[in-house]
Amino acid sequence: MATIILIGTDLPLLEGLAQTLGAIGHRPQLALTLSEASEIAATTLPLIAVVQRELAAGNAEALRIPLAPGGTLVLFRSDAGSPAPPLLPALQRAVMADLTLPLERHRLIALVHHVVDRARRTGRGPTQTPADQQAIKPEPLDGR
Repeated sequence: MATIILIGTDLPLLEGLAQTLGAIGHRPQLALTLSEASEIAATTLPLIAVVQRELAAGNAEALRIPLAPGGTLVLFRSDAGSPAPPLLPALQRAVMADLTLPLERHRLIALVHHVVDRARRTGRGPTQTPADQQAIKPEPLDGR
């Protein structure tokens, strides 16, 4: 289960993505601006930041969003017909994918799975300690 922050101004699209990501077991969080996203990310480091391309173009604020170790940036736009605003070279290098949503939502889900698996394989993701190896055993709720 990974924390994924969705940043943009298209609230219906972001809400739909949040529901999709929540349904597959992740913790999505929504932000309208990059500065709001940085504040949210400061308390809970997201593994992936999905940023609306129009917000990220022309400034490097998207690069300042704190991410969990092994985390990445993904850009999206909702209109495939409009020309994409240019990105700073540093931002181009930092971005894993540039998607057209909601058309490529399955690709986004595949990218999320890939990043989570990559973080887990490299030891950067959350670890699950088996119940028999936990230092404190959880008590049954029924008191037995």
